[in-house]
Amino acid sequence: MTELILAVDTTHEFGSLALLRGQAGTVDVIEEMPIHSPEGFGHILFPHLSELLARHGVKPADVECFAAASGPGSFTGVRIGLAAIKGLAEASARPAVAVSNLAAMATFGSAPLRAVVLDARRGDVYGAVYDACGAAVAPETVMPFAAWLASLPAGDFEFIATDFAPFAPALTGTRFAQMWVTTAPRALAAAVGHIAYQRWQAGQASDPAALDANYVRRSDAELHWKES
Repeated sequence: MTELILAVDTTHEFGSLALLRGQAGTVDVIEEMPIHSPEGFGHILFPHLSELLARHGVKPADVECFAAASGPGSFTGVRIGLAAIKGLAEASARPAVAVSNLAAMATFGSAPLRAVVLDARRGDVYGAVYDACGAAVAPETVMPFAAWLASLPAGDFEFIATDFAPFAPALTGTRFAQMWVTTAPRALAAAVGHIAYQRWQAGQASDPAALDANYVRRSDAELHWKES
């Protein structure tokens, strides 16, 4: 039986949409559509979703599971993506899954331990460590990069980032200086869809109304966040 999954990531200005096909426990990407919108996605998300589905002759009611990147990232962007997926899933009476951006980025690694880092602005980073199965080894957090490095457990890591260049100088003279760095793509919707399919098949999808944002950042940070 073929099952369609629709995934959305609007958590950063480089967003993406993905339509995936699951069958017999495996999942393939039908299409991933990158979307660059520095001014936000509220006005363009549904037109792009309609375009993607129409190109493949798919209606929202044909989708078996919906997925959204839940953050961390732009507070407004996170809410837009989650609201869209919740609305589509509720209207179609389908389950939905929220997936952390950091967990999605970790899927592009190959090492047993994957330290994922994302710019959080204002001198901070979002960071977490995952194993090869996608389980969190060190929880998602937000703090200055040097402090995050100091908090990491012992062992060798593969660093994963969409752009590691701003962080690389801080590794000089540390135990991380020779560790591998992998660049994750900006478009994460397909990775979000893969994880969502696995969780759905494992019975971990939820009622769309239960989906929640994954801001990670301190509760006062929204006051300081300057949208892209």
